[in-house]
Amino acid sequence: MDSSVHVTAVITHRVRPGRETGYEEWIKGIAADSRNFVGYLGAHILRPELGVTSDYVIVLQYDTCEHLETWMQSETRKGWVERVKPLILEPESIRVLTGLEPWFQLPGQPSHSPPKRYKQAILVWIGVASTFLVVSPLVAALLSSWPGILAMLVKLTIMVGLLNYVVMPFLTRRFQGWLFRG
Repeated sequence: MDSSVHVTAVITHRVRPGRETGYEEWIKGIAADSRNFVGYLGAHILRPELGVTSDYVIVLQYDTCEHLETWMQSETRKGWVERVKPLILEPESIRVLTGLEPWFQLPGQPSHSPPKRYKQAILVWIGVASTFLVVSPLVAALLSSWPGILAMLVKLTIMVGLLNYVVMPFLTRRFQGWLFRG
């Protein structure tokens, strides 16, 4: 694996019934510590959905494989992993992904292989087009007095955030039957 590419770790925990509050506190602590490591880009927590999944999924992003590996092997993280053991039913599941693969992972089914590239391309096109059509006019109106390049950078930042945390997870769940068929 190329050590210079953006990398995502998808970590799944099945929390013991009644230990959710302690687990939420654990998430806050480990998230705060992971931010202090070089290359940290962000984390997103997918909480269990009643009737859909009982798993917590942590989507952790670093700028390179090397930086992710430094975090994963750190004494800081090892200490947090020891602290979570009484809160979870089984050892954590970890998948490391690069490229667009993280957009097409279903939290309840971490063993899925990524969908075919043409399906990924179609869904990314739908996500980018719909996000652009909604965000662009709103941001343009709000930032009309800003310099063009700055307004564009703000618009792109909003679009990328929405794509990563809202639009693509929604589209992946909505089209999972088509994406993962065949």
